[in-house]
Amino acid sequence: MTIDDQPTGAAMRRGPFRPGDKVQLTDPKGRLTTITLTDGGVYHTHRGSFEHDQLIGAPEGTVVATTAGIEYLALRPLLGDFVLSMPRGAAVIYPKDAAQIVTQADVFPGARVVEAGVGSGALSLSLLRAVGDGGSLLSVERREDFAEIARGNIEDFFGAEHPAWSLRIGDLADVLPEAVEPGSVDRIILDMLAPWENFDAVAEALVPGGVLLAYVATATQLSRFAEDAKSDGRFTEPVAWESMVRGWHLEGLAVRPEHRMIGHTGFLVTTRRMAPGTTAPIRRRRPAPGAYAEEAVQVEEEQLSADLGERDVSPKKLRKLRRSFDARRRAREGDQQTDQPPTGPDADLE
Repeated sequence: MTIDDQPTGAAMRRGPFRPGDKVQLTDPKGRLTTITLTDGGVYHTHRGSFEHDQLIGAPEGTVVATTAGIEYLALRPLLGDFVLSMPRGAAVIYPKDAAQIVTQADVFPGARVVEAGVGSGALSLSLLRAVGDGGSLLSVERREDFAEIARGNIEDFFGAEHPAWSLRIGDLADVLPEAVEPGSVDRIILDMLAPWENFDAVAEALVPGGVLLAYVATATQLSRFAEDAKSDGRFTEPVAWESMVRGWHLEGLAVRPEHRMIGHTGFLVTTRRMAPGTTAPIRRRRPAPGAYAEEAVQVEEEQLSADLGERDVSPKKLRKLRRSFDARRRAREGDQQTDQPPTGPDADLE
């Protein structure tokens, strides 16, 4: 199956716009709006409207004008655009961090990857792009409401279920031993409150040399994960970093940094699995005074949850998201039926 044959979703399709496609509209001030094209649909603004039929059949990069003469540039949204505008139950991993995770965890085509803490599916999209149809991604989420939103977003983006993706609900320590063979996973990414609680399950699943990457929000979590990884003995010396992104204003000779930037979103820390029976060598260095307190800092998961603002998805919002996903799924299925070649005894007459 080639990339042109597989279901690739509105954000990855080629060719003219079709019903069911997501379209990103850019107004004269650079503001972005995303719509889903439907036969007979109309896009209304406070400065006029235009019919979706004006875009259906047109190529990307088309400019469409409202009844008031306001012009909009129409393009299919990129993955980063989709992530920042998609429905969410949990906070999403920003594109800048997703790109770092794919690179620093060395996620490659054909890789066998496990992620825990799916949230709204933002990172899952980047991981599925990276592993391709020949790899596999097992996503483990302990909250069913988050898992349902993630499934809807992934099907919405790719236009169908991705062949390399499987989703399990439960705790990673319980799911991983049942779902994978020992020593068969290339990469594991943890986005959870207490990733250090899963070292045993992770060490059992990873291949020797496999990468474990944790995404954590606070310095306390970062320190706890790093120190526990060192004391575990089955992993290499952890490496941690964060990324900050600053855009630039471009207007003639007025070229300067933007006043706003995407600062701290989370810390990334990586370590690699040692060969079974091998203990990581002790790194010889002199710690700074006060680096180690007499008593280890204990952080309860409930307190972390409160600090990080984890919240439930209301039943009302969940019902609304279900209806939205179902409507788009029906639209995609109708579009796929329309694209099917005629069959039967009269097919040659078409």
